[in-house]
Amino acid sequence: MQARWLLALAGVLIVGAFVVTRTVDNRYVYFAAYGILQYVLLATAWNILGGYTGYVNFGTGAFFALGAYTSVFLIQAVQAPLVVLIVAGGLVSGLLGFGIGYLTLRLRGVFFSIATLALAVVLETMMVNWEYVGGAKGISIIRPSAGPLFTNYVQLLFVVMAALAMGAVAVAWFIEHSRIGRGFATIRDNEEAAECMGVPTLRLKLLATTVSGCLMGIAGAPFPYYITFVEPVSAFNLSYAVNSLAMPMVGGTTSWVGPIIGAVLLGTLQQLATVTISSELNLLIVGVVLVAFVVLAPEGILGLLRRGTRRTRA
Repeated sequence: MQARWLLALAGVLIVGAFVVTRTVDNRYVYFAAYGILQYVLLATAWNILGGYTGYVNFGTGAFFALGAYTSVFLIQAVQAPLVVLIVAGGLVSGLLGFGIGYLTLRLRGVFFSIATLALAVVLETMMVNWEYVGGAKGISIIRPSAGPLFTNYVQLLFVVMAALAMGAVAVAWFIEHSRIGRGFATIRDNEEAAECMGVPTLRLKLLATTVSGCLMGIAGAPFPYYITFVEPVSAFNLSYAVNSLAMPMVGGTTSWVGPIIGAVLLGTLQQLATVTISSELNLLIVGVVLVAFVVLAPEGILGLLRRGTRRTRA
């Protein structure tokens, strides 16, 4: 029953996004909403590995940028349509997640986090030296003038990202309410005890890195059409790693709802700061909010709500 309600809600939100394109003409609204929805997708993807299994990933930018550069390559080579770019970006980043997981998941704690950060550095160096996709100087992408049923391509990207974000949330919900999610929770709580009880921890961690990487690559696939100029500095921006970690922690990492709350809250604050003050303050805002929550509410907004509910009942 809960799954039906979630699917129905996702359908309503996607239809609502389409209706918005028929009533709002301001392009900035779509750019800002796209950015927030992109972070809903990235935060949900990060949480599948970092929140559900407890393995902190600092390499979000690597998977995101790989999805973006996969799209750049396919646009340059065969002018592939958007749906092909999304599928290819997800597959390539998912394969990278599987490979990195196989090589690094025997590492634990800070060592695994350092390995994922090193991955981002290695991939960025490769893209800087790959001239076919722009190299260090970057590459311009010509965005189609309009899409089917839309007056401009930005509206299409907004609706597509809404659908992708809702799809990622549905995946996270399914994992959380399945045996896979229970296996992830045992790894997060006590991996040694889980192994002693026969939980296939390595297989579950490989699944987590693959799904998480795939969703991050899907988030990056439409990026070239969104920004129209791709360079290593923007694609591998540190803000993706910081925001993807901070948003679930602010919202709450133990539930699929937490990344949504954190992404909408911090994403909206950053968009407002960009318009009213400066985009340079975005990471400062994230840092201040994250430190405040780590000190005052380490379980995030959901943890505060649960504690309030328990006190009310008591």
